[in-house]
Amino acid sequence: MKIMLPIRNGMLPDKYGKYAPPECKTHGTPTVSFPFTIEEAPEGTKSFALVMLDYDSTPVCGFPWIHWIMCDLAGNSKGLPENASASGAGGIVQGRNSSASRFIGERDPRVFCRYNGPQPPDKDHEYTVTLYALDVPSLGLAEGFFLSDLMHAMKGHILATAEIGVWSRA
Repeated sequence: MKIMLPIRNGMLPDKYGKYAPPECKTHGTPTVSFPFTIEEAPEGTKSFALVMLDYDSTPVCGFPWIHWIMCDLAGNSKGLPENASASGAGGIVQGRNSSASRFIGERDPRVFCRYNGPQPPDKDHEYTVTLYALDVPSLGLAEGFFLSDLMHAMKGHILATAEIGVWSRA
């Protein structure tokens, strides 16, 4: 299985991160999600889940930053278009990103329960995007779930994974 994202000169385009234009941000946070395509999903795939983490944030904030978690993308899907996080394209169910942390205190679900684009504060960061092919059509999670909920729900249902690292500039 493969997942492909738009990458220019080795980086995620600015539109999806820190240097996004104002119309692509909510409360100063980049919220227009990148499009992606899926190829070679295994036979029997009934849905997909996706996790986007920033492990390079650990020295800055003490933990890997969760940028986007979602599930229940139909198993016959070939990916998602740009801004699917906000538009609801693909019927996805989305979970809380790290902006939902009580240490951050974001109260707008358009920011804490959707795509939260890269904003590396110290140097360029690599973001790990992992796609999971699942053998169930739905994980039964409600909007606003946590990463731990997703990981527990996927246990025993993962047919394949595809992972890509994508950089975003500081």
